[in-house]
Amino acid sequence: MTTPMDPRSNPALLRGMTHSRSVTRRDALRLAGLSAAGLALAGCGIQGKKPAATPKKDAVTDFWTGKQRNGTLRFANWPLYIDKDGKKYPSLEMFTADTGIKVSYQEVIQEIPSFFGKIQPLLAAGNDIGHDLMVLTNGIHLGRAIQLDYLAPLDHSKLPNFAANAAQKVKNPPWDPGNAHTIPWTVGLTGIAYNPKYVDEVKSVEDLWNPKYKGKVGMMSDSEEIANFGLFALGVDPDTSTEADWRRAAERLQAQRDTGLVRKYYENDYVDALARGDVWITMAWSGDIFQQVAEGKDLKFVVPQEGGTIWTDNMCIPRTAQNPVDALTYMDYVYQPKIATILVEAINYITPVPATKDLVLADAAKQSGEDRTALEQLANSPMIYPSEADMARLRSYVTLDGAKEKAFESIFQPITQG
Repeated sequence: MTTPMDPRSNPALLRGMTHSRSVTRRDALRLAGLSAAGLALAGCGIQGKKPAATPKKDAVTDFWTGKQRNGTLRFANWPLYIDKDGKKYPSLEMFTADTGIKVSYQEVIQEIPSFFGKIQPLLAAGNDIGHDLMVLTNGIHLGRAIQLDYLAPLDHSKLPNFAANAAQKVKNPPWDPGNAHTIPWTVGLTGIAYNPKYVDEVKSVEDLWNPKYKGKVGMMSDSEEIANFGLFALGVDPDTSTEADWRRAAERLQAQRDTGLVRKYYENDYVDALARGDVWITMAWSGDIFQQVAEGKDLKFVVPQEGGTIWTDNMCIPRTAQNPVDALTYMDYVYQPKIATILVEAINYITPVPATKDLVLADAAKQSGEDRTALEQLANSPMIYPSEADMARLRSYVTLDGAKEKAFESIFQPITQG
């Protein structure tokens, strides 16, 4: 039974928390291009390096040999991104009860560039950053952390729950082959949303170039996001794309702008514009549209047949962690379906553990009224539990390092800022 202080007792409040979390994330990724923070970090000496390969077995052994559980875990996460009951965190208390490991939980990550800017000098010097586990979004800064060898190589022999229960789509991402340094905390999608009052049906990314929607198309201002959709329109997989592909995609996106199809390049305000009818069809994030639908808005979300984008927030262990075994223990712990269920019900993002769907429905059956409706809506939403067909069409962002990053931004940034 929930208490008045428990946000799960108010589904509308919970969805509002989810929306706030989504805004924070996408602001962070938008800033992670060639913003002032991004430019400052571009001189870290990694230009021209390729993404780090999967660590060799002896590197994993070398890191973990002699390390033991200490009974303490310092966990850095984003705000409103875990289950909370008043001032307590039920799943963390369960973890402590089951393992004896006490958790110091800190909501210290507001956006990636500033957080990375604080920890990078410490990691470069081989010093403790004050955290044993952190949650970072895949993208430029996490890529740098991997390339600069700031993250501990994961011992997958200690991650049996991840091996058994993680969705195949989150295993072996192109930016971290073999999940060598990271495993997902939660997952999100970029697809197409539309207002059925003005648009009958959307199946293809080409609908964003449909002349009958002239002046009513919303696109994102984030370079990584629009690049993927430009590549999808060409039938090119972002994971294997080349600079020549980027230039062709940019030409297609520029033509979309030049012909007046695009009303605006949005950061986070596309949702209200879609609901009002200012735009009829737009690139969109799954979490934003789930919140609107849960609140009764008549909006639709699809993964286009050519492809959509999958992005993840990832648990990782800094190489300088004081309690890495405790961190690794927690990483595997949350891949138990019963724990993952607690998290997905609280966070309302796509869970990397598909088996939670039946458990959410079982929890719904024990509830009544709004609580039951909210849980059923969660379990039955393709924005939380995408179909296998949708998952098969999802791709990651283009993997970038120093030199490629500059070329990439010089190609795509002028489209949204010109």
